[in-house]
Amino acid sequence: MATVTTQASAAVFRPSATRSRFFRGSAGKLNEVSVRQALPIKRAFKVEAKKGEWLPGAVSPAYLDGALAGDNGFDPLGLAEDPENLKWFVQAELVNGRWAMLGVAGMLLPEVLTSAGLINVPKWYDAGKAEYFASSSTLFVIEFILFHYVEIRRWQDIKKPGSVNQDPIFKSYSLPPNEVGYPGSIFNPLNFAPTLEAKEKEIANGRLAMLAFLGFLVQHNVTGKGPFDNLLQHLSDPFHNTIIQTLKG
Repeated sequence: MATVTTQASAAVFRPSATRSRFFRGSAGKLNEVSVRQALPIKRAFKVEAKKGEWLPGAVSPAYLDGALAGDNGFDPLGLAEDPENLKWFVQAELVNGRWAMLGVAGMLLPEVLTSAGLINVPKWYDAGKAEYFASSSTLFVIEFILFHYVEIRRWQDIKKPGSVNQDPIFKSYSLPPNEVGYPGSIFNPLNFAPTLEAKEKEIANGRLAMLAFLGFLVQHNVTGKGPFDNLLQHLSDPFHNTIIQTLKG
């Protein structure tokens, strides 16, 4: 829930420890007069935006009540109308957002560090051309099998939470009971608490990373370069190296 806190100052007269004193003569007598200074009182108030309204004034669907992290009432295709489908979409977005954050970092950081001369690795769009310990087809098959196994286990956990907490091979290893999508234990080495605020931040950054990943792909398809190289090109001549000139060319 978006919250804005504003400080309002109101000038009122009230007793104060700070006083100005002077003497005034009247009928041959000196009378002491105390003048109490006016001090402002700070009053705090909150302005809260209603959660679930992705557009001010827009009506959110009844099935999106703002209880989920990242729920802003945006579902133009009605994908979340079915409660069972909603459970899957929540987990799918969460996992794809996490992979996108890793992917964007893996695409951007090597390009930056290589350009800075700190490392020497291929750009992300040329990574498939490099020589590895096995052929690209072999690596694809290995990754397919491993991911298939992990996704089946994750699906089982969504259908029946906690059913896959114990390792099927190494029986002594198991995960404590946790919320689906937030397994904790070895998958949370920094011991971050899955609070609503943390979930909101994660899903927001995950959505941004998915858009960034798509932008990197489109950008390379148009310019033939990575995001960091495009940024350097733009900064070298900001008024001529823009998206407008790129689309014109």
